[in-house]
Amino acid sequence: MARYLLLIHDREADYEAADDTARRALDVAHDAFSREHKDVIVASEHLKPTSTATVVREDGAGGHLVTDGPYAETKEALGGYYIIEVSDLDAALAVAKRLPFFGRTGDAAVEVRPLF
Repeated sequence: MARYLLLIHDREADYEAADDTARRALDVAHDAFSREHKDVIVASEHLKPTSTATVVREDGAGGHLVTDGPYAETKEALGGYYIIEVSDLDAALAVAKRLPFFGRTGDAAVEVRPLF
């Protein structure tokens, strides 16, 4: 068995603009996804908005620079993740294809990466 990280990239602005009903619908969809794949999910979390992020970088002089905000400015943001344990990449991709997205704008994506 191999472990894969499914990184969910979605338009944070779509989520922020949505009403409570739409947000609850997404939560319900993720709950259903989690139940359907409970045998392979090792861990998962929904991340708080990028506005809550803090980045730590080396400053090149032996110290560190701490800044507020996300690592990079993009229209898609890392919104959450799942760690799954499956037989191979094809199985990981099959699980990733079933992940629910908010709005399905075409900007959403799942990055599938193997873990060491």
